[in-house]
Order: sequence, then structure tokens, then C-alpha cells
Amino acid sequence: MLEVELRDNTIHIGEHFSVSFQRTLRIPDDNKTYPLPPSLGEFPICKVEDYKDRVPATWKEHGGVFIPMYQREALWMNFDGAAWRPNAVKIAIGKINAITGESWNQILNGNKQDYIVCPDQPWLDGINAGEDYIKQFIAMPLGMGYTVEGQVSGKEEFGGMQIIAFDPKPGRFPDKPSTIETLELRNCVYCLSSGAEMGLGAGGKMKQEIYPDEYGVDTWDQDNYGRVFVHIVNSMMYREITGMEPPPTPVTAKTYTKYGLPWFDLYNEGKGNISPSDIFYKIKSVKNIDKEKGFSPQQDDSSVEVTEAQVKKLVAPNRIKDGKW
Repeated sequence: MLEVELRDNTIHIGEHFSVSFQRTLRIPDDNKTYPLPPSLGEFPICKVEDYKDRVPATWKEHGGVFIPMYQREALWMNFDGAAWRPNAVKIAIGKINAITGESWNQILNGNKQDYIVCPDQPWLDGINAGEDYIKQFIAMPLGMGYTVEGQVSGKEEFGGMQIIAFDPKPGRFPDKPSTIETLELRNCVYCLSSGAEMGLGAGGKMKQEIYPDEYGVDTWDQDNYGRVFVHIVNSMMYREITGMEPPPTPVTAKTYTKYGLPWFDLYNEGKGNISPSDIFYKIKSVKNIDKEKGFSPQQDDSSVEVTEAQVKKLVAPNRIKDGKW
């Protein structure tokens, strides 16, 4: 089994794979497909074990970690790994596979790829809902029918995110790098309530591809893995559990774009894209569910005009590196 450690707001599974959660702009839900938004900084991550006397009893069964999010706030997952020794990784939201929309299980499916490979997959911003695009991850409280989990399974009982990473089988890749060191993926930081526990709903459309596994499912050792449950809580519950203040609310896409700040597009050298999920194609966005419930608009979804000059073309998967474009 691969060891799971939390260091510097990053979850490390095994020796080479890690994931962090990035705050970002909530893109407009206007049926336009937007470029990649930036990171606005990392979400703080806390271990359930460190607050076991204050967390809900159900968390003790799953263990894991938790992060604070505001209702209707967006996030993306930033992956890091070794170019010379990749990992296969399964991602679920509320125990619904984020790639296929099917119920969570630990078996890698080679016929209908239900996992990603890191590297080369640098990040994931939402559910695999269409050809060359995703629908953004948006935090929503459990019990109101907004989450992807609720729409797919008919129940909202788990929430959060579930992550499992598999090492390759022995001998498939080198044990040490030769001339290429560990690939540094999308470097982050651009610095500028109802239910307490939360899950992830669907937001606006964003250009993003999920790369096919070029190595084949037989490459991965399905008996050698590490897994973690990531709980999501609102700002009030985060204060009550930790005694700390959550991060401030992020700026809107409209304000960000108004000041000419950059969006991103990744040149992926023809790596391809796996098929979108038929299940996710039918998922309703948070905005559409608001309309069905007769709620007045709860968020600014006015369209944003992103000029070509504002879209930074990336050859390597770093949206921002060392504070420079």
C-alpha cells in the first residue's frame, strides 16, 4: 500500500504523485466554452485525525482530510508526478467517477478509461461532460439536489472527493530518473450557507481534455495503491472545527477579466482526448437547478469577453511559474 501524507497543503500518495486543490474563478454558466482560469492560491488542507474530537462522527469512518469552500466557489485539482515513473489516478466526487459518471470502485477499467495518468494529465477542473470540455467543479451543500452525486445516484450522502493512486508494476519504468528530473506541473499561485458539509455540482463549460492512457491498463499495479477521502466544509464549519479563518472570497471572472489578467490555453501536442461521459452530458448545472427551483439568480453569470491577447498559450503545463508568464 502507498503511504498517504499531507505536507504544505499538498496530499502525497506514494513517492511520486501529489495533488493540491486550487482556488479559482467561477466561470460564467452561459453555454460558452472558456479558456483555463488561473489559480488564486491553494486551499488549506487539514487532517481529520488532528481534529477528531470536533469533526462529525461520520468523518471518523473515512478519515482523510478536509478543505473549506464557500457555497458556489470553484476549484481545480493540480497534479504533480515524475515524468519517468507515472501513476494511474482515479477521481470521484461524492463517490461518482469524475471521468465516466459511474459509481465509484477501485478497479481500473481499460475498456472504458475511468482514470487519468499523471503525468501527462496536469490538472482537472471539472466533470468530463463533452468533447474537449469539462463542466467546472462548484461547491454546493448536500441535501438540496445540486450536486453531481445527487443527480446521478438520487442520494446525497458522501459529498467531498475521493482519490486513489496506483503505482506501476515493477520493472515497467525506471526506479530513478536518468537525464530528466521530476516534471513540475502547472505551478499555481497567482495572488491577488446552507448545509455545513458540501459536495460538488456542475458549473460553466471550460476547454480541457482528458488524455488517453498511452501505456495501457496492464501497466498499473492494482494491488499497490494509496487512497484518501477529501471532505468539503463551509466557512462557518471550518471556523468551528479549526478555530482558523477560511481564505477570503475570490474575485469574480468579470472583475478579473476587466483588469486584463491572463487566462490560459495548453498546447498538448496531439495527446488526444478520451470520450466524454454520456451520464455527465445530462447533468444540470447549478444555474439551471436554480431556475427549476424558482430561485432568483444567485451568482453573476453575465458573459465575459476574453480577448485573444489575454489567453496565454502554454507549451509546457505551467499556467504560472515563479510569478512570471
